[in-house]
Amino acid sequence: MTKRRIRATACTAVVLAGGMALGIAAAGAAGADASPRRDLRSTLQHDADELLKYGTPGVLVGLDRARGDVTVRSGFGDLAGRTPVPWDAKFRIGSFTKTYVAATVLQLAGERRLSLDDSVHRWLPGLLTGKGIDARTITVRQLLQHTTPLPDYTRKLTMIMSEKEFQKNRYKTLTDEQLVRMAMSLPARDLSKGRWEYSNTNYTLLGMIIKRATGNPWQEEVRDRILRPLGLRNTFIPKTDPAVPRPHAIGYERFPGEGASQEDPKYGEFIDATRINPSLAGAAGAMISTTDDSNRFLRALLGGRVLKPAQLAEMKKTVPTSAAFQGFLPGARYGLGIMYISNSCGGHWSHGGDIFGYMTRNGVTPDGSRSVVVSLNTDSLKPEPGVPNPTKDITLELIDHALCGGR
Repeated sequence: MTKRRIRATACTAVVLAGGMALGIAAAGAAGADASPRRDLRSTLQHDADELLKYGTPGVLVGLDRARGDVTVRSGFGDLAGRTPVPWDAKFRIGSFTKTYVAATVLQLAGERRLSLDDSVHRWLPGLLTGKGIDARTITVRQLLQHTTPLPDYTRKLTMIMSEKEFQKNRYKTLTDEQLVRMAMSLPARDLSKGRWEYSNTNYTLLGMIIKRATGNPWQEEVRDRILRPLGLRNTFIPKTDPAVPRPHAIGYERFPGEGASQEDPKYGEFIDATRINPSLAGAAGAMISTTDDSNRFLRALLGGRVLKPAQLAEMKKTVPTSAAFQGFLPGARYGLGIMYISNSCGGHWSHGGDIFGYMTRNGVTPDGSRSVVVSLNTDSLKPEPGVPNPTKDITLELIDHALCGGR
């Protein structure tokens, strides 16, 4: 789930301005290893260390491959205690949740319990009432691919976008219906000529459609269809529980200050934002996982062990993303709950996520043979003095090295 605050945003990739030295030291890699894995490990360790200069307290990287896994970490999971991110840390995955939800919808399509061409009106009659929005012309496929005119409800979450309001409302429960009403109070988007625009509202609706089609909450369907069959025991789908299961890094958040702008949000000091009511994200971004579980899911998905061939092929049918999005993630094209991004060895599939306190980035090779997950314990980056604001996602180089190097 990508928050709408005073910042430059490109979907789940975020460019942030400002500067403050954090003085964070690297925690180092996990143990000794034999060549040639040592070379790749050293490269990934260097890449993880480099991420600290953009203002994240800590970094955890997990690479999963046939020749052996590689895990590195840097910085701190707890700034006050000066302790590293736990190797088996659990973290909020934000919009990476969308890939699990999309896979569940595609399974239902494969079982003919719904169709990708079904309209929203078919499943949720009377729900969408915004001006310029006709639920009869919006399909399930369009929801999955973000090609709808539906505005993003996160633009109305002003109740948690300042430090004062966040502390006051962080445990408040929001229903899916409330989130949709927030979206319907905003102007419809102009998606003429095939324009693409990311909207968390699309996945709120998909969660509601899963319940209508199955009789079960989307959380239960994802659990029974994906988490349990793949043995993802450290992946969780909380409904309103604010906790992140231990062990975990503290999720740190900065909030914009007086006079904030897109170029300089004038961030204040970090606060501990680990505990929040995840209902504000729901099917758009509420899940919690680990690097190991996330990699297992990505490799299984692209390896054909989650979806039947026809549904996996549908998932991988992509459309161009917006110019701003492609500027931050070069060559990015969006499929059904997953995107294809260019890299030095041809390209990879991915879906990152930002949510209070955590940023998740990942990548998996087209054949599912190798995947990497990167967890940062903040999504409000603030580069150190003298470090230029990033023009592309700060994890791209690390992900490229992980997927394309050391073969």
